[in-house]
Amino acid sequence: MRNLKLIVLVGFFSVSAFAQKRANHHKIVFQFTNAVDTLQQKAFINQLNNLTAHWPNAKYEVVIHSMGLPFVMSAKSKQLNAIKALGAKGVRFLVCENTMENQKVTKDQLIPEVEYVKVGIAEIVEKQEQGWSYIKGGF
Repeated sequence: MRNLKLIVLVGFFSVSAFAQKRANHHKIVFQFTNAVDTLQQKAFINQLNNLTAHWPNAKYEVVIHSMGLPFVMSAKSKQLNAIKALGAKGVRFLVCENTMENQKVTKDQLIPEVEYVKVGIAEIVEKQEQGWSYIKGGF
């Protein structure tokens, strides 16, 4: 009987430790492509704040391309402080260089918190191939 209790306890702690370890390994890549609408920007910031509060140890990347560029442009974004705060929590904001080139936007027009990838869609595909969850940001 004593051995059975020991086996049950070890099993319980193993499952509990696995579940806790798994919860810390969330990796989420967001696609954000519609920042012209300020309600879209606000909704997206709320999504990110909710998730980072729920899973503070998860990895987060936001890939910005197409019409999403104003979201991270110094002169156009309505969410600069929120983006900076999320960046401080480890959320990475990645901007598509192809989009920048097509829209004739230069790096000096963007906030300093962003990073760059050559092809935004390719970044999303590669993250999914590496097991990241995909979310379309906004509504």
